[in-house]
Order: sequence, then C-alpha cells, then structure tokens
Amino acid sequence: MHDAIKVLTGNAHRSLAEKVSEHMGFALADTAVTTFSDGEIMVQINENVRGADVFVIQSTCNPVNKNIMELLLIIDALKRASARRITAVIPYYGYARQDRKVQPRVPISSKLVADLLTAAGTNRVLTIDLHAAQIQGFFNIPVDHLYAAPVLLDYIKKGSFDDLVIVSPDAGGVERARAFAKRLDASLAIVDKRREVANVSKVMHVIGNVEGKDVILLDDMIDTAGTITQAAQALKDNGAKRVYAACSHAVLSGPAIERINDSVLEEVITTDTIPLDDKCSICGKLKVLSVASLLSEAIKRIHEESTISSLFE
Repeated sequence: MHDAIKVLTGNAHRSLAEKVSEHMGFALADTAVTTFSDGEIMVQINENVRGADVFVIQSTCNPVNKNIMELLLIIDALKRASARRITAVIPYYGYARQDRKVQPRVPISSKLVADLLTAAGTNRVLTIDLHAAQIQGFFNIPVDHLYAAPVLLDYIKKGSFDDLVIVSPDAGGVERARAFAKRLDASLAIVDKRREVANVSKVMHVIGNVEGKDVILLDDMIDTAGTITQAAQALKDNGAKRVYAACSHAVLSGPAIERINDSVLEEVITTDTIPLDDKCSICGKLKVLSVASLLSEAIKRIHEESTISSLFE
C-alpha cells in the first residue's frame, strides 16, 4: 500500500473536501468524527491507511477551537494507524492574525497552533493565503503556501469592468494589490485608514485616482467587514463608478453580512476556503469561487513528488 493516496476530512468543510476528491477521481476515505454530549470529540478511521500517503482537509474556521481539535485528533489517529505520511491541508489557517506580540504578556497563537500540528504527527502542511507569509517559518516541517490569486484573477478577467483600478484597503496590502493590478493591466490606489481599536477602523482618504472608474478592493480576508465597507464608501465618495471587493477568505463574523448588504458594494468575490452556504442565502452580493481544483492539483503533485512551484505564482 506504499503508493496509496487517501484524502479525508473532518466536519469543518466537508463540501470542499468532496469537491477535491471529485476532481481527483475517488471518494473520501471513510472517517467518523463525532461529538459526545460533554463536548469531547471522537475520531475513528474506518478503513486501512497503513503505509498510505494521507491528506487531511480541514479549514480551522469557526468554530475555530473545535475544528483545530478535530484536525489534531484525526492526525493522531492516522499516526497510530501507521500512515506513511500525513499532510494537513488547511485552506484557511485559523489564529493566523496572532502572529506576533503586539503588547506585553500575550501569546503568539499561530506559532502555538503550528507546534500542536507538528506534535500531533503532521509531516507536511498545505495552506492557502496565510495572513502573514512568515508563519511558514513557525513550522519545522515543509509548508506549501498556495495563493488563491489564480482563481480570483480568472474570474475578474472574464468580467466587464470599465477602466479598472485595484485598491488596497490599507497600506499593508499594497504589495498584494500591486501584483493583481500588474496582472490585470489595471491602475493602483490605496485607502488610508487608521484603526482605533480591534475590529474597528476609520477610513481617512483615498490615494490615487478612482473617479469614474470601476474599482476592486482587494484583501486577504474579510472578517467583520468594517474596513471593506468603509473603504467602499470612501471610494464612492471620491467618484468611483462601481465598487467591488475580492478576498481569499470570507470569515464574515459578527455584523459582516448586514454591513455588506447595506453597503455600496456591488459584489464580494471570494473563495470557498471557508464554508459559506448559509451566508450566501442571506447575502446576494457574495460570489464564491472554488479552490478545489487548485488543492487537488497540489495534492496530486505532492503525492507524485513533483514540483508545485508553478502553483505558487
């Protein structure tokens, strides 16, 4: 069974895992992940994985702690079942924003999660658009860091936009926005903001010309949607014709859906690294693109020990 490949999942995002396995041409491995009445999680792998190359697809999104624990227990079960190699496929890496000490006596949570994954028995990590690329260095095992850009760019290129401008909602995202603008042969603009407290931001002004143009606000994730909706209004106030938003991870917590529905945004383009079926039903502005083909190609190449560097572009 040395050449066998197995793909399995927990309960975080089963629909994405099923799409990946469909792209690869075989069914998900039979895995039971249940929760006892006291909240403890029980995992059982219901088929032989001895000597197999196993890929566990599990986004660590809300409920974050439960999904992380499921992932750790699945990995431990696989290790004890003598899997040859265990790759944690984490489309959305939770705790990524806690990647440094921003004040005294706080943890570096993303580093702790990396340590937990390694201690559980993970041999390799495959993820998409980490909030901070240096999180790769928190691991002492190989990390393949993919980007959702090809998926987003393909959709945007097929769209009907007039004199397109790619806009970074803050100074930290300028490099990402510049790369997008270059590939789309579009202009670049920046929204200058100042954050007062966590999850609350105040938009100041727009740097760049957006008057009479279609603009796409680009970020790695949208959480409470405060930044993106305030930036959208600032762009509209500066004469933008139509305002769109695009991101890799639509966390959409708290008042995010209400803010998007009430905003001037025409559409929010995102991917399915996080399950969004329930949110799509109450927000008609969401356009969800799948990363299943990207993940399936990466899994195939990792299994075959071939290069995946072209997928990083």
